Amino acid sequence: MASATVSRSRGRPPAATKEQFLDATARRFLAGERIDVQAICGELGLSRATVHRWCGSRDAVIGEVMVMLVVPLFRRIASAGKGRGGKRLVDVFERQLRVLAEDRAFRRFLEHEREAAQRILTASDGIVEPRVVALIKEAIDAEVARGYAPPADPDVLAYAIVRMGESFLYADASSGFQGDFDRLRDVYAALLGVKP
Repeated sequence: MASATVSRSRGRPPAATKEQFLDATARRFLAGERIDVQAICGELGLSRATVHRWCGSRDAVIGEVMVMLVVPLFRRIASAGKGRGGKRLVDVFERQLRVLAEDRAFRRFLEHEREAAQRILTASDGIVEPRVVALIKEAIDAEVARGYAPPADPDVLAYAIVRMGESFLYADASSGFQGDFDRLRDVYAALLGVKP
């Protein structure tokens, strides 16, 4: 007779799932509230240790929420883009950045937690920037598949476009979100080999 292996977990099972925790955090973020991980844990009956095991630090929690919110938004904007090639990409990337810059919750986060926002959004080894670079590259690759010949390697272009967008958002946040999208559009066009 074969012996059965019994697996044991320590302590009680969590009162909520990771997805429920991230959903609750996203709701607070979208409402413009400061993310207080301990308070959310208390409301959901979770221990801070459980959330730390799932996500890590507060920065990592916010990073996961950002990715959760940005990925479907960017994909929706990309799928609604018109035209072809570099011109389509310029339009899509400008619209994606404009939506972020005009989003009330995102603006509040940039304005009230500037240092945390910079850490979370711009770290090359973090959660958000690599995922956004991958989304931008995905859009470039889709146009390449339709015959677009980019002026540089799509990985390099995606990284440069994301870095330009980050610079724009931070400069814009410090000037009260009065950004010059026409100038940014010209920079995107230059990067993507589109004549003005």
